[in-house]
Amino acid sequence: MLEIKKDQAGHYSFVVKSPQGHPLLESVPFPDPEAVQQQVAQLRPQVQNPAIVERTTGHDGKFRFALKNAEGAVLGHSQAYSSEAGMENGIKNTLNGLADLPSKF
Repeated sequence: MLEIKKDQAGHYSFVVKSPQGHPLLESVPFPDPEAVQQQVAQLRPQVQNPAIVERTTGHDGKFRFALKNAEGAVLGHSQAYSSEAGMENGIKNTLNGLADLPSKF
């Protein structure tokens, strides 16, 4: 599931949510909803490419991942996970959610 939201500054972002509605990944800001749709549309065919996911471990020992576009620019960041297995499950759910989106959402 994907939600587009607008912040107080007028920027738009997307949030990928789990089937239960929990946020998995929040995007960087975009200037308008069309830019969000364009980035997601370009990202959908790339979900099978492992290079679009960057895994990191913070100084606090928490696991996070970032989603990148085909050019390597970061599109969004995950929440912090207490385990690597939890992070991997979050990655799987995020990519599955993106792959299952209709062409226009």
